[in-house]
This record gives sequence, structure tokens and C-alpha cells, in this order.
Amino acid sequence: MNMIRTLALLVGCAAAAACSSANLPESQKLTPEKVGEIAARIEAQYPNLAQDKRDEVLRVVVRSLDEMVFVEGGTFEMGDFGWKCDFNPAEVCTWPCGVPEESVCNITMDGDAPLHTVELSSYHLAARKTTLGDFDLFRSVLGEPPVRSELRDRERLRYLFDPRNPAPIREWQEAKDYCQWVGKLSGYAVDLPTEAQWEYAARSGGQKVLYPTDDGSLKLGVNYQKDGRKARSERVDAYPPNPLGLYAMSGIATEVVNDWYAKDYFRHSPVKDPQGPEEGAEKVARGTNSIESPWSSANTVMRRNHPLDLTKHLFTASFRCALQHSEPL
Repeated sequence: MNMIRTLALLVGCAAAAACSSANLPESQKLTPEKVGEIAARIEAQYPNLAQDKRDEVLRVVVRSLDEMVFVEGGTFEMGDFGWKCDFNPAEVCTWPCGVPEESVCNITMDGDAPLHTVELSSYHLAARKTTLGDFDLFRSVLGEPPVRSELRDRERLRYLFDPRNPAPIREWQEAKDYCQWVGKLSGYAVDLPTEAQWEYAARSGGQKVLYPTDDGSLKLGVNYQKDGRKARSERVDAYPPNPLGLYAMSGIATEVVNDWYAKDYFRHSPVKDPQGPEEGAEKVARGTNSIESPWSSANTVMRRNHPLDLTKHLFTASFRCALQHSEPL
């Protein structure tokens, strides 16, 4: 790689020729110097990659950081806080919704989400699930084919492959690898979120919110996908975000997180920034997908055990990344 061009990139393309060659995108949050550093890092990592492909990778990495939502940390009661027993999912109300606190019913049925105090440091969370288009790019850089390529020519299934739909995953590891790939190229600590980070953000900063929608209610086709009871996919930002600016924290596809799953973990997890068990056989997934009945599964507190390998890429499982950085970008 030409040393003069490298130095130009590292100082944010001070030279006009280098700027033109690098095709640096504008960023909402990063300085030109930082974008130049990322461009240089991509060029060093992929010296044999075509320039237009490197430019595409750069745009994805910069956009991934731009779309990170800063979540101010705090203390909250994580787990099943209960809800009134007979409720209308479309109703907008503030907990405990007009009933005595001691009369609320459990939200979950498995009993693995007891209330416990959690204190979180500030962090960032992706506003949207990782998209199929970005995931396909990641795989192409690795020399892998697009996911479910054998289905892409079928006319009736083309809606599944909108590049703005959530990225379907097969292995949990590939979700983690994608996030860490963005982190390696950007120079920031990007990874999957922890389970506690996911729930805190879904609950708009730890509030007692039943559904992670714009107003805490569930209105099918308005702030949540229609109840189709079959595997389907929609764009990651098809419905309004929650008050923090996070889209589809529940719905379209479940989201895997970083933690190992243990049914009794909440009973002995640490207060400060819990990371999940040290080992396990399955991971945690949160949210729900298009197959399940949303009124019972789309809530903010339901936990799921997720296999490490689903045997094929499923449109019902996806992920979003987190940035472990305690100050706003």
C-alpha cells in the first residue's frame, strides 16, 4: 500500500487525491480523521480486495457506528415485573395499570426471570437489527456465498431477501463474528450486547414497559408486524422505534445476545454489568419472531435458550450489535 496514501487516510484524507481515491463517506458522528483511520485499516486488512468493495465495507462500518444509539446506564429491576392479569395488548397504560401492585400476574411462564437489581454502565446499541445486505457483504469478504442462495431465484420468496430485512443466522458464532468484524475495522469495542443491556434498552432505560414498541402497546400492523403465524420477514425499520430510538426490539426475528443461557442465572447474577454464566451449552435470545403469538411472546422480559447451531440460516433468528463505550460517540 502506498505510504503517502496511507498517511493521508490516517489524517482524514488531507490530500484531495487521496480523498477522491478513498471515496470517504460523510459521518454523522465521526470526524473525517476517524473515517480516514477506518479506511486505512480496511485497506491494510484487505489489500487484495477491489477498491469498490473496500469502499462498500467502509460505508457499512461508518453507518454501523452512526446508527448506534447511546444508552445512558443506570440501575433497574431486571426480570418479570408483572402485569395486570386481564389486559388488552393494544392498551397504553403505566404500570401497574390501575391494579394493586401485589395483584399483578407473571408475564412469563417459565419462571426463569425473577426480579433482581442490575446496575449498568452506559453503552451503545444498534438502532436496527443487522441487515441482510450488510451480512451478505460480510460473508462475501470472507469468501462465503449469500445466505440461502438456493432460494433467491424463487419469485414467491423474493420478499425474504430484501437487503433491508434482518440478517438470518445459522450459528450464534457468525453473529458475534460480524459484530467483532465491525469492531476490528472501526477500532471500537463492538460485540453482541449482553442480555441485561438488551432488556434495559427494550424497556426504554429499565422502565416497566410490557412491549418494546413506541408506546408500550401492541397494535398489529401499526407498531408491530401483522400476526401471520408463519415465517415472514420485513424491513428492520418497518415500524416506529421505541422511545430510545430502537427499531423492532421484538418481532420479525429473535435476537441472540452474548450470554450463555442458564435457567437459574438471574437468582445469583452480579449486580454490576452482568455478563451471563461463564459457560453453557446454549446462548440467550430475546424478543420474538413472526411465527409465535406476539401478545404472549413479544414482551420485554421473556428469555429464550438458543442453540449454537440451527443447522441452516433461519429468517426467525437474527441479531444487533452493541458498542461498549461509556461516552457518546
